[in-house]
Amino acid sequence: MRIVRLKEVMDSTGLARSTIYKYIGEGTFPKPVSLGERCVGWVESEVHDWILARIEERDLAESALARPAHLSVAS
Repeated sequence: MRIVRLKEVMDSTGLARSTIYKYIGEGTFPKPVSLGERCVGWVESEVHDWILARIEERDLAESALARPAHLSVAS
């Protein structure tokens, strides 16, 4: 298990600090682990899993868009 600091989380996700903390507040991003009085880090595997979930959401949305919709036309 590896703990990563904010800069690495930002680099991995492409998110800004404020967005990461916003998502944490919304409960949609992994919570940080306290490492000291003014120091936090994230479990690297939890951040990785969050990224993979975003990719899966994207792929599911794309496959849903690729399926032709069945429309019935009433006369």
